[in-house]
Amino acid sequence: MRVIQGDITDMNTDAIVNAANSGLLGGGGVDGAIHRRAGPALAEYCRPLAPCPTGQARITPGFGLAVRWIIHTVGPVWRGGRHDEAALLAACYTNCLHLCAPHGIRSIAFPAISTGAYGFPKRQAAEIALQACRSFLARFGTELEVLFVCFDRTQHDIYAALLD
Repeated sequence: MRVIQGDITDMNTDAIVNAANSGLLGGGGVDGAIHRRAGPALAEYCRPLAPCPTGQARITPGFGLAVRWIIHTVGPVWRGGRHDEAALLAACYTNCLHLCAPHGIRSIAFPAISTGAYGFPKRQAAEIALQACRSFLARFGTELEVLFVCFDRTQHDIYAALLD
């Protein structure tokens, strides 16, 4: 596992993860950027896959991106931490990782799910992401490269400190 600062739509991994909304049809932030770069065929492909419940994941081709796959997951909206937000966020990462082996994915890039408009505290979200990925990799013993792609320096520094 490693962290980089950059734009997830520029990744050349087998898959990237989209922090989507339940309708899977694009929006703001990471979701909007992925849909713009992938092209209109992505929205058409996503239409019958919706709705995607919070914590679950759906997979689509990469369309206009350099990746083979886009895994869409719906993170929880932060409501103070008393509405299963931590468990739902962990499920996002775990459910995305469960899609890797059946689709031949050997490298995956995650954004900081739920930390933008959904308001999840950045450090807590990073701790949950790292723990969920570590647990998955330990349990399934898979050879999978996991990247955390942070758009801003603050989020990057949080992940970097936690990975050390």
